[in-house]
Amino acid sequence: MTKYIPVIGMEVHVELKTASKMFCSCPNGLGLETTPNTHICSVCTGQPGSLPVPNAQAIESVQRVGLALNCKLATKSKFDRKNYFYPDLPKGYQISQYDEPFCGPGTIEVNSKSFGITRIHMEEDTGKLTHPTGADYTLVDYNRGGVPLMELVTEPDFDNSADVKAFCQRLQQILRYLEVSDANMEKGQMRCEVNISLHREGEDKFSGTKVEVKNLNSFRVVERTIEYEIKRQTEALEKGEALVQETRGWDENKGETFSQRKKESAHDYRYFPEPDILPFQFDEKYFAELKSTLPELPLAKSKRFMEQYGLNEADVILLVEDKHFAGFFESAVSELEEKKQSGELTSDIERARKLAVNYLLTELRKHLYEAGQTIQDTRITPENYAEFIALVADGKINSSAAQTVLLEMFRGSDGDTDPSHIIERLNLGQVNDTEALEKAVMEVMAANEQSVVDYKAGKENALKFLMGQVMKASGGRANPQVVTEILKNKLSE
Repeated sequence: MTKYIPVIGMEVHVELKTASKMFCSCPNGLGLETTPNTHICSVCTGQPGSLPVPNAQAIESVQRVGLALNCKLATKSKFDRKNYFYPDLPKGYQISQYDEPFCGPGTIEVNSKSFGITRIHMEEDTGKLTHPTGADYTLVDYNRGGVPLMELVTEPDFDNSADVKAFCQRLQQILRYLEVSDANMEKGQMRCEVNISLHREGEDKFSGTKVEVKNLNSFRVVERTIEYEIKRQTEALEKGEALVQETRGWDENKGETFSQRKKESAHDYRYFPEPDILPFQFDEKYFAELKSTLPELPLAKSKRFMEQYGLNEADVILLVEDKHFAGFFESAVSELEEKKQSGELTSDIERARKLAVNYLLTELRKHLYEAGQTIQDTRITPENYAEFIALVADGKINSSAAQTVLLEMFRGSDGDTDPSHIIERLNLGQVNDTEALEKAVMEVMAANEQSVVDYKAGKENALKFLMGQVMKASGGRANPQVVTEILKNKLSE
């Protein structure tokens, strides 16, 4: 069988999070359930005589994305008219960019590989069409029309679905770190298009026929679409069939792509400079000021977390997934370091950091997920969390009690998230009194003579049983290490 090599490029549309639309003062109601056709005006519906005014925040957002992706920013740029007729485009044209985008070539690092960015440009979104089931008509909602829309085009550097999926995830993460978009794919705030062709091994990379698949709304769908297209195109070529340059869609129910229309070329849109908006000029001073507003980005933060805190890569990936989650962790660690310096934390700081990571990624993350919340929603402050970790690290509460305390902190009953108050209120403080624990051990051994005999006969599980009985008798408050030591001493007598 002939080996065919995929050549894949991406186009990603991202709705930007601004107060108003791209060329008018209508509210940008992204993600809000609003009555159709209420966030509209003469500009975004293309009424005669209306004039567009560019949204400065949207332009800055695109340029900040460009800086984050190592793009060359254009000192001269302009808007163009992209002409085509469609019901969700009331003007009959879209204000976009053609030959002078705001951002030129750049790169993004994913899976230890570097992938090229061709350009990032700015345009306005279209309205939304609704096709009621069984109806012979279509409804148009222009609320989305005119929303700032960023389009990113990659180089055709990908050759597999896994790298493309990782690229989309990394891009979404960067957009959220920059806070220019929520980039929620299910809500249409980030929409992916795949361009894919195949060529025979040893032939020119671009000798294949390019097929575009539009409007992919999840990472999983992006991955499945690519895998399906590789299979479909390979089978067609093996049969000697000619592939057609076209636009296709994805049918989730059937798990396959379907033909939509012949692929348009740039000349089909009859681009020309937008006459109602003057060209833009930017200087290096402006770019430097813009660059100073960038936060620490995910890749840099990941490397720093591993070096500064000695964390493993798997934990770091989860920690930096969300900027605010990573910030919560770092603030809590800073509090722990202060406690160590003041003597309030007696345990080793590395152990405390590790506990902070573990409880954050397991227990607290679980509570957030079950409540449908983010770290920004939690009542727990980094200060309270650090105090909780210090109590666990110093053995003031055992692991069982710690889970109860953290859950109570998360619930914030009566507004109280102070772990010390909760421990006192629920009487969860760990018992370290050797004399009291020794008495409890003797009582358990006396009540479970057969287990004592079993342990002395070499059955190690008997020790676990006796340990459990002591913990039960102490209401889960006994120090497990101390109990284990006492039990072993008594059983060896």
